Amino acid sequence: YVNATRIKADEKIPSLTFRHHNFEKFECEIAENFGIRYIDHPWLKPLRISHNRADLSKTIANYPFFKSESEELHEVGVGPIHAGIIEPGHFRFTCNGEEILHLEIQLGYQHRGIEDLFLKKNKLLERATLAENIAGDTTIGHATAFVNLWESLCHVETTEELHFSRTLALELERIAMHTGDLAAISADIAYQLGNAVFGRLRTPIVNFFQEWGGNRLAKGLIRPGKINYPFSSGLQKKLLAIFTDYERDFYEMAELFFNLPSVLARLEHTGIVNYKQVLEIGAVGMSARMSNLERDIRKTHPFNLFKNIITHIPVMKTQGDVFARAHLRYEEISQSISYCKKLLENFSSFGQPEAFQLVPEKEKFCIALTEGWRGEICHCAITDKQGHLKIYKIKDPSFHNWKALELAVRNNEISDFPLCNKSFNLSYCGHDL
Repeated sequence: YVNATRIKADEKIPSLTFRHHNFEKFECEIAENFGIRYIDHPWLKPLRISHNRADLSKTIANYPFFKSESEELHEVGVGPIHAGIIEPGHFRFTCNGEEILHLEIQLGYQHRGIEDLFLKKNKLLERATLAENIAGDTTIGHATAFVNLWESLCHVETTEELHFSRTLALELERIAMHTGDLAAISADIAYQLGNAVFGRLRTPIVNFFQEWGGNRLAKGLIRPGKINYPFSSGLQKKLLAIFTDYERDFYEMAELFFNLPSVLARLEHTGIVNYKQVLEIGAVGMSARMSNLERDIRKTHPFNLFKNIITHIPVMKTQGDVFARAHLRYEEISQSISYCKKLLENFSSFGQPEAFQLVPEKEKFCIALTEGWRGEICHCAITDKQGHLKIYKIKDPSFHNWKALELAVRNNEISDFPLCNKSFNLSYCGHDL
């Protein structure tokens, strides 16, 4: 494998995207940040309008959208300011009447320069806080990737207690977010009962985070080399009681939801992305598994207690439509509850935690992978000769999966877009960093 090469400033290099489309966004990012040009890349576009981009003349205002010259077709622009309280992004539809022929999604409005901040902040607490704020709805996913990476950089083997807390919190976050998404999908198809019940069921899960660590989004819970809020037998009993109440209402509501003809009429055969498409764009997580592409870090690269206590079998679907994405969430909620119960069965009060010296080794390269609720999260770091961070790189699952939404809405009515969008529920800030 080639890991580095020198080129002249005016030299162009061959594009991997020309042969493998899943390299496209990576090459756009490299071109945007470093000014490297390619011989045969189909269309280099700004990815997130980085603060330190090579060409400052490229801005959000002059983004080069795809255009189709036709008297029959028209364009519809949505965003970046939306009707709901959501993150900013621009969606440019090319339509023939009500039918969507093409969608191009322009992101970058949420760019904060997170990767550079990791280099500028020297305190470990500041970096841990940055990690859990990469994507506000994936606090545990990104925080776990960061702490696993940092402990690897420092060549530290962590305790069973830390592995337990991180694995349990990760699956609880998955349950909470999937439940909230089922509520939002219900709202988008005007099924108010589903919206009310699923929405209510999310609350006790996030409230448990509040009881465990003082924050409903679990901020402050995951820290390198330690845990500020040790799990206890009292919390164990509380969580088991929450699951008892949750499962009773959740399965009853899901039985109604997935068998109601008016619900199925909106979910089935809407927003289809097939296996070939998700493979070509490099989709990860749910956006891959909905179309029978097995992408799940818990199985391929087990971490924390997925290495020993939990043997993960990914939930797979084949249809690639909104129904597949909704039902996959339902099955993963059930699976995650079973994982949490297994962890609780193996729980015993932990002793006094060890004290770790978290000093990064010099000239070291580390990668950490976790499976957040959306999919694969990757954090990468390189240290210099003094052991200081030289490079910190982050890849959220939404980096890959926004392209899946663009493909999903093709040949659908434009009125189906909100439902398709919510069925993916991708992160703007996770992409924009």
